[in-house]
Amino acid sequence: DLFAHTPRVNGKIPDFSNATIDHESLLERLGTYGLAEYQIEGDGNCQFRALADQIFRNPDYHRHVRKAVVKQLKEFRKHYEGYVPLDYKVYLKKMKRSGEWGDHVTLQAAADRFGAKICLLTSFRDTCLIEIVPRDAAPTRELWLSFWCEVHYNSLYANEGEHYFARSKIRWHLPLI
Repeated sequence: DLFAHTPRVNGKIPDFSNATIDHESLLERLGTYGLAEYQIEGDGNCQFRALADQIFRNPDYHRHVRKAVVKQLKEFRKHYEGYVPLDYKVYLKKMKRSGEWGDHVTLQAAADRFGAKICLLTSFRDTCLIEIVPRDAAPTRELWLSFWCEVHYNSLYANEGEHYFARSKIRWHLPLI
């Protein structure tokens, strides 16, 4: 089931009592799509780490991704501020901080900034896959993330034997963003 994406900020943290059921549901969906999760550290930067892993094949570049997303939010304020229910400057200040959770607004900004369609495989009962596409251009690449229990993002790869999980980390030169 594919649903249109509407950017939104994070609400309250959901009840963790359903976390196990949600993760089992997500694991079934991963199997259906032939995907495997690359586990991302849960330090509040997981969205940016998962995006960095997809873009640069290295989650350690999360600070660069966060900086690029905040720059996008700042430069194209009119595209995003309508989805943010607090003072936009306060929101930007929060999003600059390492450890601040990314939300659906930051995902839209990432899609716009990196020219990517972000495919978000979720554990939601009624929404399996959310596609987030760049606002003003055709996507030039796809980034695949899992979103579990509304609190954690992981990076996704095709589940086919020898792949990224088995490789050692490669250091990439970052393009100027």
